[in-house]
Amino acid sequence: MLEIIKNDPWLKPYQKAIEGRFAYAEKKEQQLTRNGEITLSDFATGHLYFGLHKTQDSWILREWAPNATEIFLIGSFNNWQRMESYRLHRKENGVWEVKLPVERIHHGDYYKLLVSWDGGQGERIPAWCRRVVQDSDTNIFSAQVWESPAPYIFRNKNFKPDTSPLLIYECHIGMATEDEKVGTYNEFRSTILPRIKADGYNAIQVMAIQEHPYYGSFGYHVSNFFAPSSRFGTPEELKQLIDTAHDMGIAVIMDIVHSHAVKNEAEGIARIDGSYDLYFPADPKRRYHTAWDSLCFDYGKDEVLHFLLSNCKYWLEEYKFDGFRFDGVTSMIYLNHGLEESFTEYGDYYNTGQDGDAICYLTLANKLIHSINPNAITIAEEVSGMPGLAMKPESGGYGFDYRMAMNIPDFWIKIIKERKDEDWSPSTIWWEVTNRRSDEKTISYAESHDQALVGDKTIIFRLIDSDMYWFMSKFHDSSLLVDRGLAVHKMIRLVTATTINGGYLNFMGNEFGHPEWVDFPREGNNWSHKYARRQWSLADDKNLKYHYLGDFDKAMLTLIKSTPNFQATNIEKIWDKDGDNILAYMREDLLFVYNFHPEKSFNDYGILAPQGEYEVALDTDSLAFGGFGLNDNSVHHFTHYDPLYAEHDKGWLKLYLPARTALVLRKVNDQSV
Repeated sequence: MLEIIKNDPWLKPYQKAIEGRFAYAEKKEQQLTRNGEITLSDFATGHLYFGLHKTQDSWILREWAPNATEIFLIGSFNNWQRMESYRLHRKENGVWEVKLPVERIHHGDYYKLLVSWDGGQGERIPAWCRRVVQDSDTNIFSAQVWESPAPYIFRNKNFKPDTSPLLIYECHIGMATEDEKVGTYNEFRSTILPRIKADGYNAIQVMAIQEHPYYGSFGYHVSNFFAPSSRFGTPEELKQLIDTAHDMGIAVIMDIVHSHAVKNEAEGIARIDGSYDLYFPADPKRRYHTAWDSLCFDYGKDEVLHFLLSNCKYWLEEYKFDGFRFDGVTSMIYLNHGLEESFTEYGDYYNTGQDGDAICYLTLANKLIHSINPNAITIAEEVSGMPGLAMKPESGGYGFDYRMAMNIPDFWIKIIKERKDEDWSPSTIWWEVTNRRSDEKTISYAESHDQALVGDKTIIFRLIDSDMYWFMSKFHDSSLLVDRGLAVHKMIRLVTATTINGGYLNFMGNEFGHPEWVDFPREGNNWSHKYARRQWSLADDKNLKYHYLGDFDKAMLTLIKSTPNFQATNIEKIWDKDGDNILAYMREDLLFVYNFHPEKSFNDYGILAPQGEYEVALDTDSLAFGGFGLNDNSVHHFTHYDPLYAEHDKGWLKLYLPARTALVLRKVNDQSV
């Protein structure tokens, strides 16, 4: 019996469907590898064959375009003219090829394909090209020849990510600068990486790496899957950034988009040979994603699997990325993209509405990635709750290492918007932050980039709102909203980060309560970068209160890392009382105690805990973190003996619990009073 069913007998009625998916992926792998004659990694080498490549004495360009009738290579090297000597020749299986003398093309030249088909023609950027740039005057995108005279040599050849636990700093290169402009790989490497290291994060999840024509898409409307975005710098500069991160012990996870592609024909792979269904389904209803205004891949085609699997291998080997966060997994695995579905019972996951080919692709992608780099990290961004995403395929899963705990940020926004502070239920909070499948590791987070986008609000902005503009100075009158916001912001992050069973994620700047929202340059804001940047100076200014939140975040991560393999330790709820808004739980020798009540403070509040002596390890109300310092944190706390609980080795801890505060106590010995 599959492990997933052993762990969850409620899945027994769906055993045939689960086993069928695994069998289908195995069968497809056998087909792709010619029954084991080659490996899956050998199959995923399209980037070494297709695209533009320089040999010792020539340039060779190949493209898959079965619907084309003729193709010419045009570019700055031939004045963008259709010339017979630059004609591509049709080979087998819809592949076209041209071979040119090496002196015809040079590093930095621009090029495209002029493709003709029955009924039309158009200029196209090759699907496998490795660099695409935009003309600053015309805004037109073109492929660019990139054979650097000084290729980057990696120092770190065998970097191994630290996953105990995985502490992820989600980031965007372009908006990581404080200036109102697009930031660069070099600026991020020299300025932001040291911040991330100092804050205690051991991984970055980098958005918007794959080239995309519209900057405001946050990188999710990809046009050129093998090209790192040139708006941030050169390929060598991206490689240096990754190598430097590895020097610092920071893993680099790429936010990869294989769930859809931009519909633009001039910039992307849509209708590259005039046909609508080359990489995409023939059925227009399946091809077009109405919610995203983009095109969905046809994962049932071997050529599409070749393209996407090669893309995974390319980023791992060429740039030394340490893994991927797969975007839009829900959209991939359901034929209706999971839209307007409630997913209230297991049958919803195993009916006829799933895309078996997409599930097969994800299974093969995970197998490929881990065969290339056994230490690679894969994360699924999936909202439906599909069982088994973060389990091995042979156990009934998809092979991801982690899944995003997407219920948690939704929960925090919901209760902040809909409930009075005094109605926050500790038992509900506990349920939401620990509600997960025990056999799957998750990435917990209070908020990501999604909650920061224009039209929404970050947690800090929902809590404080316009008072952030007037009352964040230490030397002016404060406000109740600011006091509340600072207190609750710390408590939300503490309870989210310390209940993890895998990893924790934070979007850049949110650790110090970055004000306002994220809004990329667009016509509606007069192409302004004002809200597409990070104001690091706010956190650096000790006259402002932002640094309190950043300092707390750093202390929180330090605390987490003080316990070896914190994410794998047993977590035990030892107290919750909704009437008092009190929650307490333990992990190893750490005791976490929360008073979520907005007004009530408790003297000598009794909590049953393992007998012994405790010291304060972290206090959200500390003056150092913008609190009121109502507790004397030099005092040690001792359990009080109670014969009723002595056989369970428990006693009563009597604590002072101020309103809207959390204490973390560390058990130092077994002495009690």
